[in-house]
Amino acid sequence: MKNSVFTITKNEKLTSNVYIMTLKGDTEDIRCGQFVNIKLDGLFLRRPISVCDLEGDILTLIYKVVGQGTEQMSRMSKGESLDLLTGLGNGYDISLSGEKPVLLGGGVGVPPLYLLCRELIKEGKKPTVILGFNKADEVFYEREFASLGADVLVATADGSYGIKGFVTDALSGVDYTYFYTCGPEPMLKAVYKATNTSGQLSFEERMGCGFGACMGCSCKTVTGYKRICKEGPVLKKEEILWEK
Repeated sequence: MKNSVFTITKNEKLTSNVYIMTLKGDTEDIRCGQFVNIKLDGLFLRRPISVCDLEGDILTLIYKVVGQGTEQMSRMSKGESLDLLTGLGNGYDISLSGEKPVLLGGGVGVPPLYLLCRELIKEGKKPTVILGFNKADEVFYEREFASLGADVLVATADGSYGIKGFVTDALSGVDYTYFYTCGPEPMLKAVYKATNTSGQLSFEERMGCGFGACMGCSCKTVTGYKRICKEGPVLKKEEILWEK
């Protein structure tokens, strides 16, 4: 974990309530699947945001405005500074992917899959990416994934764009060796049941400290309790115990 000050180089809307922010700073210890924790003026708790991309000293974050913290972020401008804790969490292990991994993202679970996809392609893998949204005007990053060289499928719950249904509906025709996923818990449960290989699931959870001190984001696994912010957010399929 490292505490650094980053400078905003861009902060723009992607959809009606989803923003993309790029920041310049010390990115040395950041890996795909990890998150950063952002300090915001007037707010006691930092805000955890997944790492979307990383190129040199430029960090890309994509976030949805859902409360006071992210609303404050959406009003920030180029040149302003943010205090970040970086290198947080257990990221994705790309060594287990096989030749044809499938990546499944739902809503703001899409961003952390982008850097993962880029690194898999760099390793010579041939990923398929399945992006899930509620409706057409919520879709983002389809072209960006395609530009990396991935095969991209989009599913919308209302059928207004791409395949009608959920990411699991799009998965049925895909040949894959391993899976990676990130999204809301109902989606993760559905992916867990629908997949026929091993894989890794990145969990979204409310966090207090973000680095394992408060135990507030603990979940039960086959080997005991694990902290989503420390031993997660990425957990392997075989270690997950779902709450009934």
